[in-house]
Amino acid sequence: MNPFSYFWTFRGILDTTVIYTMSVLFPIMTEYFQDRSAIFESERILKESYTPNDLPERETQLKRLGLEVLSPVLNDAPPHNAFLYGKPGQGKTAAARFLLEELQDEVEDRSEISLTTIFQTCKGHHSSYQVACDLVEQLTGENPNGHPKRMVFTRLYDAFQEIGGIVVIVLDEVDNIGNKDMILYELPRARDNGHIEDMDVSVIGISNDMTFYDELDPRAKDSLCEVEIHFPPYDASQLRSILNRRSEKAFVDGAVTQEAIALAAALAAQDLGSARQAIRYLYKAGEFAALNDESNVSEEHVREAEDHVEQMNIAQSIRDLTIQDQLALLALTSLTAEDETPSPTPEVYSRYTDITSHVDTNSIAMRRVRSHLHDLDMIGVVSGAKRSGGSRGGPKYYWEINTDLDTTVNVLRENNRFDDVLDLIDKS
Repeated sequence: MNPFSYFWTFRGILDTTVIYTMSVLFPIMTEYFQDRSAIFESERILKESYTPNDLPERETQLKRLGLEVLSPVLNDAPPHNAFLYGKPGQGKTAAARFLLEELQDEVEDRSEISLTTIFQTCKGHHSSYQVACDLVEQLTGENPNGHPKRMVFTRLYDAFQEIGGIVVIVLDEVDNIGNKDMILYELPRARDNGHIEDMDVSVIGISNDMTFYDELDPRAKDSLCEVEIHFPPYDASQLRSILNRRSEKAFVDGAVTQEAIALAAALAAQDLGSARQAIRYLYKAGEFAALNDESNVSEEHVREAEDHVEQMNIAQSIRDLTIQDQLALLALTSLTAEDETPSPTPEVYSRYTDITSHVDTNSIAMRRVRSHLHDLDMIGVVSGAKRSGGSRGGPKYYWEINTDLDTTVNVLRENNRFDDVLDLIDKS
């Protein structure tokens, strides 16, 4: 038989096999994926990475940022350093991105003005050194982590010098670096201190922590905070307007009821006043509608989305805790399972020391555990209230978890060291 005949016979068998396999597999694959085009026109519009092209609810802040901070660039002068602050989801980062893009467009045809903007998130960093290393990597492609701090800053200044002109650095979530704010003092004074020549560096710091400004080193505060701009929480009317604009682009016409939009806006306004939170509610509500093969996003879907998002937020908050935070939470969770809460700090501490002995972890002093409980209170995982001690002494803090018990237990179980303690909680 001709060798080519063998080949074509084999090719025919292969083609038949492929066609049969595809016909068998295709129906199975549709069980794993879903066409959501009946609900969503463009889901990208609902992602956190999306930057809107207008921010009418932040017109006051935009005008201050443009007129008081960035306008000098149009005269080939460095902008003022600025500090934008407010709770998460208030449009701080979007405002900075939007206005700097507008400024870039404005100077594009002016050959005498050289403007470079750099956005750097400080999330996940705990020091100026880490932020400086990331900036060097962003500008040169090489991360100098491990080198002495002064060498890192020298490489950063060299990178700036190579760019030249006017460089505006946006340090987003700058509160993450805590009081280790060397970079906030160094960068705005780089030219005054002789680190760069014939060019300028300006800094816009963005903080989610309302108290961060008060804790800044006076020198850093003087350098960074030439202009301070507060972004207050959105109200329900503003959030409704934001959601209406997003839904027009993100959803199919008529897929979202006005009642659903109003509810998502109201729920977010009552909680954090956060656009990010409101958009998450509406996005998840759309996903629930799609999963249920329903053609409209309703108020019921929004309420379901609120529960889901809050549980996810709680879970992530617990995952992000330090080991001592988790041990304090585990002690309070154990007392909750036994209906022993609200519990005073000494009782929580007693359970905490029992647990640290059981999981073979060093315990810390009661005052430090109390500090961890206050930290947990600040992020909403637990709640504490000062009450009179009655006949047993002066006023004490009484603590209880502020989250769903089952969710808390399930997330804590991700740390295998806690399994034995959590097994006891499950049996109680």
